[in-house]
Amino acid sequence: MKTTFQVQNLKCGGCAKSISKRLSEIKEINDVIVEKDSSSVSFDHQSADDASLVKEILRNLGYPTIDDDNSIVEKAKSFVSCASGKMAP
Repeated sequence: MKTTFQVQNLKCGGCAKSISKRLSEIKEINDVIVEKDSSSVSFDHQSADDASLVKEILRNLGYPTIDDDNSIVEKAKSFVSCASGKMAP
């Protein structure tokens, strides 16, 4: 199945790199595409549980979906994730 989530706090290539790297580590998730212009994350998966896991990981990285709360904590997490993505090789 292909799923696309609209996410919050996705501002730059560093953010996209952090998201792509983390989601690509999950065996059940394939073909991750992060579009910063549309603030979307698309991926292939096998089950609804896989999509739920991705949604949880995105929230933990600081990129909650548009239907989730976007508190100052999530914004701070996204700042850290973005910086990590910018510094990663």
